[in-house]
Amino acid sequence: MSARKVITRDEWERKLKEVKIRKEDMNRLIMNFLVTEGYVDAADKFRLESGTQPDIDLATITDRMAVKMAVQSGNVQDAIEKINDLNPEILDTNPELYFHLQQQKLIELIRSGKIEEALEFAQEELAPRGEENPGFLEEIEKTVALLAFEDVKNSPYGELLDMSQRVKTASEVNAAILTSQSHEKDPKLPSLLKMLIWAQNRLDEKAIYPRINDLSTAKLEDV
Repeated sequence: MSARKVITRDEWERKLKEVKIRKEDMNRLIMNFLVTEGYVDAADKFRLESGTQPDIDLATITDRMAVKMAVQSGNVQDAIEKINDLNPEILDTNPELYFHLQQQKLIELIRSGKIEEALEFAQEELAPRGEENPGFLEEIEKTVALLAFEDVKNSPYGELLDMSQRVKTASEVNAAILTSQSHEKDPKLPSLLKMLIWAQNRLDEKAIYPRINDLSTAKLEDV
């Protein structure tokens, strides 16, 4: 096995400076992140300061974030109504998303201790969907199983009551709305950072060089 080449900090920084990245491309990358993640005020300020135009109407970000917040707050019916106000086709063409919203609604009924209402909702709304799509059956069974426990939070499926479940459903809604607006459902920046990590791992096999170990600061580590 050949020895790895050692690249000094001065040599590495010189090579980095030779890489030309257009400011316009960087601005578009920043705007893409702000729009996708829903930072409407920051996106508007960045638009004014940089002259970078977003590829969607910024007003739609506020509406999208209102839907996301409704789900994260447990107001699922309000979220469904808001989605339909935005674009009725989102739920009409995405049965899996609609099912997960209905599942989340059942979870919220159980969380509130509305057992009879939860049973009725499961029978009338979720059971038929399980018959139409067997892939939903396991998720229905896990959710309904919560009704068998007095201490639902410490039951085998208690994780469904965690905030992370709301966040998961809200993220799915967010992605669906972005897709309906012909926008990427995920920001480009995280993908570029993953690519950086991959490239560094490959380069580690051939060279010793000033790595970036802390992505939040992008500080070059000394060799």
